[in-house]
Amino acid sequence: MSASNSGRGKKRSRAQANGNDEGAGPSGSAAPKTAKSTANNKLMSTSLKRIQKELAEITLDPPPNCSAGPKGDNLFEWVSTILGPPGTVYEGGVFFLDIHFSSEYPFKPPKVTFRTRIYHCNINSQGNICLDILKDNWSPALTISKVLLSICSLLTDCNPGDPLVGSIATLYLQNRQEHDRVARQWTKRFATGLQSSTNINGKEKDSSTQNGDSNVSDNNTPSPASVS
Repeated sequence: MSASNSGRGKKRSRAQANGNDEGAGPSGSAAPKTAKSTANNKLMSTSLKRIQKELAEITLDPPPNCSAGPKGDNLFEWVSTILGPPGTVYEGGVFFLDIHFSSEYPFKPPKVTFRTRIYHCNINSQGNICLDILKDNWSPALTISKVLLSICSLLTDCNPGDPLVGSIATLYLQNRQEHDRVARQWTKRFATGLQSSTNINGKEKDSSTQNGDSNVSDNNTPSPASVS
């Protein structure tokens, strides 16, 4: 009996040992996932600290004619306001932009897009901006304040040699007077009076007009469709 029980005990021991070996697989494969999760958390922490630092700086000392800050409690989603630079076709306009920081910031550039329609050869109808520092020339040494300053400079001096909207660049080069007339009209139509969401009757304004979805067209003005 004792020999039989001993044999059974040995079998159970071997079975348990095999079970432990089999269980080692999943726990072993979980190790890389844990390491990856730790790395992601560390990257997120680095990004968050940098964003908090920049928020403090831009709140204390904002760039000229610019403001920016988080949407609610999400520090990775900001909204920015740029006033049209004086002496340009965008003067008098108030332009709203969305700013998205990824968890890889500042090692990857923020995504910045215009919410307000604007007639500009380096900004398309989806609000995308053709700006080198938001792409290949990005550096972790840059900040969102410097990005906003660069966008302001782009509004002052567009770059028709590297356009995002070819038709606007062509008009700029071939008929500057007409280009400026259309740009001023778009600024007046889409970028003025946007500080308030209510009209004089206390009713909410048409959101499609605020966002630039309605058409700007007359006998001499291209419609938004021609800009996309």
